[in-house]
Order: sequence, then structure tokens, then C-alpha cells
Amino acid sequence: MSRFQDALAPALPDDGVAGALAGRVWRPEVNGPSVVAIRAEGVVDISAAFPTMRDLCEAPDPAAALRAAAGPVLGSLESVLANTPADTRDAGRPWLLAPIDLQAIKAAGVTFAISMLERVIEERARGDLAAAAVLREEVRALIGDDLARLKPGSAEAAKLKQVLIDQGAWSQYLEVGIGPDAEIFTKAQPMAAVGTGMDAGVHPGSSWNNPEPEVVLVVASDGRVVGATLGNDVNLRDVEGRSALLLSKAKDNNGSAAVGPFVRFFDGGFGMDDVRAAVVSLTVEGEDDFRLEGASSMARISRDPADLAAQMLNAHHRFPDGAVLYLGTMFAPIDDRGAVGKGFTHRAGDIVTIAAPRLGRLVNRIRPTDQCEAWRFGAGALMRNLAERGLL
Repeated sequence: MSRFQDALAPALPDDGVAGALAGRVWRPEVNGPSVVAIRAEGVVDISAAFPTMRDLCEAPDPAAALRAAAGPVLGSLESVLANTPADTRDAGRPWLLAPIDLQAIKAAGVTFAISMLERVIEERARGDLAAAAVLREEVRALIGDDLARLKPGSAEAAKLKQVLIDQGAWSQYLEVGIGPDAEIFTKAQPMAAVGTGMDAGVHPGSSWNNPEPEVVLVVASDGRVVGATLGNDVNLRDVEGRSALLLSKAKDNNGSAAVGPFVRFFDGGFGMDDVRAAVVSLTVEGEDDFRLEGASSMARISRDPADLAAQMLNAHHRFPDGAVLYLGTMFAPIDDRGAVGKGFTHRAGDIVTIAAPRLGRLVNRIRPTDQCEAWRFGAGALMRNLAERGLL
């Protein structure tokens, strides 16, 4: 068993299969994906009732619908999970996919005070990692780093904005960090996300990048937040630092949107308050024996998750297939890796584990984007496959 396979288990939340857990699995015998329920008996194919995850999320009560759906058992979770890494995969057996499909993949940026400060530093450093260390102290001396109590869009935030403008320290990142409007951007295209056990991509042209451990909300087309999962918003800090207009190049690359391991739907035992209280942990383990650990507490988010979801999907912004929303992170790794003062950046082979007690563990291996599995199965392929299987 490979080092990557060893890192994949356990994937389940601390309470096992007590929650309403749904995922997606590739089934080689039908040459396509199936929506599955994760239960004590194993991975259960419920695609006859719900051909897409989008369909399940649109149900009036997705948790109840998931529990009521029946279908064949495809195998144990352990066996499907172990077969997921591309380089050790038996192509004749099922493997896990990202637990979303037709939903828009969106992300909220600069939602934590520490993340906001790091974005200001990136902007001023223009992608220069060495200059960032000096600027970090300069920016913190000027505006501090305890802005978590400041309500974005409030009168107090407006006063701080004017002070910073007067001192020549205002930034577009501070605008979305403490201003009335959140930053909501497109992270990736529908069907482009990778799941647990899959390689996550970092563009080889980047020399300063990092993982971003986040909670990801699952939102139905009518605006209901129906569940949550975990995400890694892989970020090229040097690219975004050069210009905010390069955000799509910094964020949307092959394999750069990791989501999983499963969607946990809201029910009587899990809901938005659990999201608000979540602590998301991060571990990076390199082939060079480098180890990085950190955590992001949702209690310190500057904007409430429900507000972020409402800013994403509303009367002015429609998503007929629903959407998922990365909520942002307070974790920005600055620990040196290698040379002193050079900070953190990924190396090929890094294994990144993002975990939360109620959501499980999302594990990905870092690869250059052109060495990750190419994304070829999009919405058109999905529709043709489901039609061939008689599921539409």
C-alpha cells in the first residue's frame, strides 16, 4: 500500500455513519458516476432515485430523502477509498469522486481577519515572498491583526476605512474584508472538483503557494443551505499577489478545487450552528519529512456563513443547479520550508489532510497541474452517460 493510500483512512466523521452522508463514485462497468449513500453496510448506489447530486440537494429534505433511497451496495467504504489514488487504481473497480456535480463552485475570500492581512501583504509584495516578510510586520503595526470583532459594513468599519485611506494604507482586500460586500468568486467550473484520495494541482510556474482548509456550504437553487463538506482552495499566492486580475489563474487550475470526502446534509443532529462552531485542521506532510500543522476556527469568521450564502445566491444571482461555497480560512502558512525567510510553499508529493470532527477527512496529494488526471468528464458527458443508463 502506498504512502498516499495509508493516509486516506479514516475518512468518516467522528460519529461514523450517524449523519446523512452522500458521495459520488465512478463505476467502471457503466463508464460513469453514481450518487451514493455512505452507510454501515457500505457504499450504496442510489442513482436510480437521484441520478445527480444536484437532484438530491434539490429535494425538500435531502437528509430524509437520502436515508429513504435504496440501491445496490458497491462495496465497503474502505475498499472504494483505497482504490481511489490514480497511480495505484484498479480501473475495473469503483473509486471515489468529489461529492458534487452540476453545482456552481464558488468561494468567499477574505472572510477572516488574518486572511485579510495576508492578502494585503500579497498585494503590496507583488508576488515577492522575501518582501512579504518585511511587509507583514509593517501592516500589522499599522492596522493590527485583531479585526475579528469588527463587523463588516458597520459604522465602525467605515471609520476604520477612512483612517486607512488617510494613511495611504487602504487596499482592495480591506474593502471586501470590512466593507459591506463580500468577495464571492468562481473557484472552478461544475464537474471540475477533485475528491478525497485524488491529486490536487499546483501550477508548476508558481513558486509561492499554499493549501486553504475550509468548510464548504452546499446550497440548493432556492437558497436553502442543505449541507456542508470540506474543501481545499489551493491558492497560488505569487500569482494573485502580482495582480488581483489574475485571480482566476491563481485559483482555477486543473485539480485545484478539492471537495469532500462527503456531503453531510443538515438534519436534527447537524446544522448551521455546527458549521459555525467547526474547527478545521490542516496537516501537510512532505516527502522531504517536512510537516506543517494548523487550524482554522469558524468561530472567528468575520461574516456569518448564512450571510455569505445569501450574498452568493439571491434574486440578483441565480444558480438553477444550486451551488457550493467555500467559506474562506484564517490559516495562511508562513513557516519557513527550507531556506530561512522563504516561507512555505508546496512541493510535489505533499499529502494534505483537512479534517473536522463532524465532516470527516479530505486527503489529497499535491502534483503539478499537468501531471494530475486531466479533466475530461464534464456536464455534457454526464448527461449522455445518464441517458444511456436510462436514468434520465
